Amino acid sequence: MEALLAAELPEGEGWQFEPKWDGFRCLARRDGDEITLTSKSGKPLARYFPEVVEMLRGIREKQFLLDGELIISVGDVLAFDALQMRLHPAESRIRKLSVQTPAELMAFDLLEVGGKPLLDQPLAKRRLALEKFIASNDVDGLHLSPATTDRKAALDWLKRSGGALDGVIAKRLELEYRSGERAMIKVKQQRAADCVVGGFRYAEKKKEVGSLLLGLYNDEGLLHHVGFTSAIPAADRPALTKKLEALIEAPGFTGDAPGGPSRWANARSAEWQPLKPKLVVEVRYDQVTGRRFRHGTGFLRWRPDKSPEQCTFQQLAPELRPSELKELFGQ
Repeated sequence: MEALLAAELPEGEGWQFEPKWDGFRCLARRDGDEITLTSKSGKPLARYFPEVVEMLRGIREKQFLLDGELIISVGDVLAFDALQMRLHPAESRIRKLSVQTPAELMAFDLLEVGGKPLLDQPLAKRRLALEKFIASNDVDGLHLSPATTDRKAALDWLKRSGGALDGVIAKRLELEYRSGERAMIKVKQQRAADCVVGGFRYAEKKKEVGSLLLGLYNDEGLLHHVGFTSAIPAADRPALTKKLEALIEAPGFTGDAPGGPSRWANARSAEWQPLKPKLVVEVRYDQVTGRRFRHGTGFLRWRPDKSPEQCTFQQLAPELRPSELKELFGQ
């Protein structure tokens, strides 16, 4: 069951709101001694999270299917990059990380228990069954994700999203579990930041700007690469390309630069043109991981009124930390 991205939380009766955790979506199944963890794309995850497998093996109930989110907390921050580090071919490294940074499961739906499928049951009944399941199978590392029918409370969660929370999910209380359908609504907090254009990449197979490389200054005055935006109107690209080419000058970024080691990097993605730090652009972003924008950003406007030196990390919204969650959810 998947979510449709929306700009606002729905109004009216019959909605349940849940936090969208910053982790890996996961179906956790136990059938006797057999335990499987499956990603949203259908890929097996159990070998990457052996500590979660052992945690599920310690549950009293022998047959169940949970829908939830794998999360890792590191130094009072939910660390998405720590989850990514688990997708490693070496079992010895996975075992080491499973001890150093153990993952946990935040459960938000129960699809089967005791051999009885619950997918055709409405969410309201599945939620009651999930609460009963968690209460009677209390083990370290398994958590019940909060839920509310109060839209105002959900809006408060949304305002504090970022870091630990990736947004808020809205589900119909009367709805059965619709696997593969976008039957939920997801709303993410959108924020804006002014960034220095420290470089650019040409479009593929075209001598025209394809994306702007964004930077922010740290406290030492070093310009670090934090992400990119490719949402440039097509009509503006020819003139912008000439403007950028006139500013080409190394090094572009004086701190972390694009094109560093990455399992996703290729020859083309490593090619970029450094620029003098003269241009400032305002972009829209949703999530920050390791002081970088997780996804591509939305282009909002040029900021000729803004000095590049004003574009610092301090303008990014502070991350919501796990230690603040009890206060946020009133638990």
